[in-house]
Amino acid sequence: MTDNMNGGHEARRVLISGGARGIGRSLARNFLQRGNKVFILDIDEPELEHTVKVHLKEYSSHVSSAICDLRNVSDIREKVKQAAEFFGGRIDVLINNGGIASPHWKDGKSMDDPDVQIQWQAYVETNLTAPFVCSSACIPYMKVESKEDLEHTTSSGPCIIHVGSFRALQSDPDQEGYASTKAGQLGLMHSMAVTCQKWGIRVNLVAPGRIKVAHECKEGDENGTTFAGSLTDDDKDHHPTNRAGRPDDIWQAVEYLVKSGFVTGQDLTVMGRTLPSSRHLLTHVPFCL
Repeated sequence: MTDNMNGGHEARRVLISGGARGIGRSLARNFLQRGNKVFILDIDEPELEHTVKVHLKEYSSHVSSAICDLRNVSDIREKVKQAAEFFGGRIDVLINNGGIASPHWKDGKSMDDPDVQIQWQAYVETNLTAPFVCSSACIPYMKVESKEDLEHTTSSGPCIIHVGSFRALQSDPDQEGYASTKAGQLGLMHSMAVTCQKWGIRVNLVAPGRIKVAHECKEGDENGTTFAGSLTDDDKDHHPTNRAGRPDDIWQAVEYLVKSGFVTGQDLTVMGRTLPSSRHLLTHVPFCL
């Protein structure tokens, strides 16, 4: 099988966590549209079933999935093995997209409430530990052996992409759990990029800004929700690009990193505006994932 994304080479085998809705669903669809094979992990069973059996029905022979609890290390390793078996023993691309997307503590709580410790643990396990475990579990199915492949002279080679957030560098009140784990993903990415050199695996990160995803779900499909229909005047006012981000904007960044064999250890912020200087990092900006 060939596809335009791969320049005529064999289709890539892509594992995506958190791929049942939102950015992850868009990434899965875009990979499939270009002839790749995709395996989706998600904990939301109704959304996952709809995405695979309805939304992506036309790609049924090239997509599979599994329910996976990203806070359960054993479950992650078992489901990565299942994905590798679906792909025939090889994984080319891992997209660590799954995680807790809510930027604030639940129920209007703040960090002075002892109860947020439970939420903090959930953020750490889901947004930071899970990408590490998923990556670790995938390495045996991704690493390359030959000198030619290690140097990526004939292809871009296998790669891991973390989906982070601009909140790693710019925060609002009561975002300690979310912002800290997204900042931690930056450190994880940089260290992994160096460690994974010996296996010929590149590691990068895409940091989305305000991305409108209300249409990328079961309810959105059933109600005919569109990206254009979700735009507001605030979206224009807050972005020099005159709109909020589309899931496809993140796809374009991911596609670039997948294809670029000379790029590793890099984070690419996709937010339709410039990040402020360090002295302005506390500026409040509306958030949406």
